Amino acid sequence: MSLTHMNILLAFTTSLLGLLMYRSHLMSSLLCLEGMMLSLFVLATMTILITHTTLASMMPIILLVFAACEAALGLSLLVVVSNTYGVDYVQNLNLLQC
Repeated sequence: MSLTHMNILLAFTTSLLGLLMYRSHLMSSLLCLEGMMLSLFVLATMTILITHTTLASMMPIILLVFAACEAALGLSLLVVVSNTYGVDYVQNLNLLQC
């Protein structure tokens, strides 16, 4: 495994740990999700370029479309939560909380 692959996997792991540890604000969770999606995009693109597989060449584009939809949905959720509650705490998203 090359040094570039190790760096991308380290970026994905760091984003995943950030998502698991710092879950108080919605904006930090969205940034960690975007970091995970970008590292997956770079890893998929590099893997396709190294292995010369033409059948899987659409996978990075599909990942980018998924990341754009996730970002749009997350930002709209952030606007709704901040307008409703005044803060962007993830605890406010729990519907079962009394």
